[in-house]
Amino acid sequence: MKNEEYLNHLRHSAAHLLAAAVLELWPNAKKTIGPAIENGFYFDFDFGDVKLSEEDFPAIEKKMKSIVQTWKGFERIEVSKEQALEDYKDNEYKTELINEFSQNGETITYYKSGNYSDLCEGGHVEQPSKEIKAFKILSLAGAYWRGSEKNKMLTRIYATAFPTQEELDEYLNMLEEAKKRDHRKIGKEMQLFHFEEEIGQGLPIWLPNGNIIKEELEGWAKKTEAEWDYQRVTTPVITKENLFFTSGHLPLYKDSMYAPIVIEEENYYLKPMNCPFHHKVFSSSPRSYKELPLRVCEYGLCHRYEDSGSLFGLMRVRGMDMNDAHIYCAMDQAVEEFINVIKLHEYYYKMLGITEYEMELALRNPEKMDKYHGEESDWELAEKMTIEAMEKSGVPFKIVHDGAAFYGPKMDFQIKSSIGRMFTASTNQLDLYMPKKFDLKYIDKDGQEKTPVVLHRAPLGTHERFIGFLIEHFGGNFPVWMHPSQVAILAISPDKHGDYAKELQKKFREAGIRVNLNIEAETLGNKIRKAQGDRTPYMIVLGDKEIESGNLAIRKRTGDNINMSPDEFVAYVKEKISSKSLEL
Repeated sequence: MKNEEYLNHLRHSAAHLLAAAVLELWPNAKKTIGPAIENGFYFDFDFGDVKLSEEDFPAIEKKMKSIVQTWKGFERIEVSKEQALEDYKDNEYKTELINEFSQNGETITYYKSGNYSDLCEGGHVEQPSKEIKAFKILSLAGAYWRGSEKNKMLTRIYATAFPTQEELDEYLNMLEEAKKRDHRKIGKEMQLFHFEEEIGQGLPIWLPNGNIIKEELEGWAKKTEAEWDYQRVTTPVITKENLFFTSGHLPLYKDSMYAPIVIEEENYYLKPMNCPFHHKVFSSSPRSYKELPLRVCEYGLCHRYEDSGSLFGLMRVRGMDMNDAHIYCAMDQAVEEFINVIKLHEYYYKMLGITEYEMELALRNPEKMDKYHGEESDWELAEKMTIEAMEKSGVPFKIVHDGAAFYGPKMDFQIKSSIGRMFTASTNQLDLYMPKKFDLKYIDKDGQEKTPVVLHRAPLGTHERFIGFLIEHFGGNFPVWMHPSQVAILAISPDKHGDYAKELQKKFREAGIRVNLNIEAETLGNKIRKAQGDRTPYMIVLGDKEIESGNLAIRKRTGDNINMSPDEFVAYVKEKISSKSLEL
């Protein structure tokens, strides 16, 4: 069994154990579902009027350790719909699931270990008493049944399990470091972004400091894309609904779109993606093979009505700026273009100090083939060409048989942050379906009309998610070129040193360096602590000595000190900015 599969089985088994312990401690609680998830598992319960807290975790873990000693294995039991409904007559959640399973013709099965059994499809360890040893309850959260706000709010218990205590301890240490680097915590400390209930869930406001990071990232991407021969466009954030009927997103994608706006008796939608708009850019004029590959790019503002339970800081939002582009090319150019997009990903990652990454190719789920559109021959060719490009790129990749877009296979880049957390950062797709849906054509060298191949790519994903990742990756210690305040000038005495501090501020700003000037009447210690709290790359303390000597005493964020003249320091910082250096 592969390690990933074993971990899923271990955690699924531990979810059963968690439920068994909870029900012994709170017999009136109603269990619902408890799947294995990335890095752990959870179980949702309806506790009625009982309010669980973190203080209950030790008692639950103690009970789990006691129960698991009696679990020798998992017994599979097939039951009839009638028997299952009788067994769960007092549990409306399980009743709903049983009715669904039976309606779909699925066999209803229980899995039993010790005195505990549950409605379950399977996937467990063979010797739970020996294998479920290293586990930990992590947190509590509210979760709507089936993820719908229309349903009751349940109590979700998050936990994790590993094959060994050593692996568990390593993960818990990583979680502690992750707490310190949580982008929501750092974002508040550095005043980067804000969410306002009166505006709406999942709709971030970029505050001045965060907007600097956003614009620096966007400016870099725009410059890079121009160098890589992309052409920039701007498309509307709203459109008539027929565009999404043409693309197939309606009605298939409707639940993830904001409700339509009725204008002059026509339905308009906020755009959830840029693809259909870019296809209209391509079809706006006759195209020749001489124009291909045509690379159309945009920082498109999109809105998706993500489930409220999945919203998480900048990592999952409803309003997003997307580093999007679509490449229209001939069939014999597609593999090379795909490889070039992979190289562009690698370039960005190298510059940002992201050294560990891999690609994941999501193909069709063979058990749900009816959800995919298009001709089988196009799917097979798109998969073949995508795999060929990924193999030629030399970047490690894995294939999963689920997660493809409804119109074609989808390749995602998985990147690892400096604390070891994996993120799905960006995508690259080879699409043979949409060009036909939009009747896209170009005139080939033989004078015949041909249908182009389309590549969908977004190396930096959305600003929101990618900056959320960067906040945690750098722990707020952004490189000089990206940092909202690159230099802090701290005058020891406002009266004696304030004027010179203002002169330096003016000099640095004219050189394109962002400066935070502190000439307030407070202690130097407080000024230093503020600059450290802002994670400012360079601090300059100005006193009599600095003014008399003409040299600056510069303290780096790393704790190192350097001495330079103002002109030397300006040149030094400008080089760090222009080279996008990760070093101070």
